[in-house]
Amino acid sequence: MNDAIINKIKALGGNTDGVAAGKSFVENWKQIKFTHYLYDKDWDVYGIDQFYEANKELYQNQQETFYENLLTHYFSAHDSAYGQYFVKDWMFTPFKEGSEDQEEFGDLIDEDYVQGVVGGSKPEFLCIFYSYGYPDHYFICTEDPEQSNPTVYSTDHEVYFDELENEGSFEEFLDQFMTKAEFRKVVAGYLTETLGK
Repeated sequence: MNDAIINKIKALGGNTDGVAAGKSFVENWKQIKFTHYLYDKDWDVYGIDQFYEANKELYQNQQETFYENLLTHYFSAHDSAYGQYFVKDWMFTPFKEGSEDQEEFGDLIDEDYVQGVVGGSKPEFLCIFYSYGYPDHYFICTEDPEQSNPTVYSTDHEVYFDELENEGSFEEFLDQFMTKAEFRKVVAGYLTETLGK
């Protein structure tokens, strides 16, 4: 992983202590730890109205505490569907002989199509994110020649690997996510606009 990616992951709240030069992307990604979910810059303030209503008095009297509590709530391992992205690290091997994925998906996924999109023969994948949106799965090819900054591919459970989209490099992909400070700014702007103060 290059330094820009490591710094971006840290800014997003990830722990990169286990990342080391010379390791593959998969090895490094499996060492990165997030204790919370991520939100993209197109996020639609899911749940903010309810959070405000439940904490209205705090917002009016102790705004700093209101925002601290909001960030603690949203940037945790909560059970609410707020349009977040879930960090994942599971392998997907539909073309690996004898694998569970091949048994389950072997007849359902067009190997020629997938190889045409990602290159290489019998590619294996690492799922890096899952989301509630469309598409809802994000992968990198484990054999990507650019291990420090591989290409991200997306697909959706409705068209699983029948449609694969190139989402750009991993570094570019990470740029879509908000830091806590950016998240707070979005919420503050929304509440100011909504409340008129």
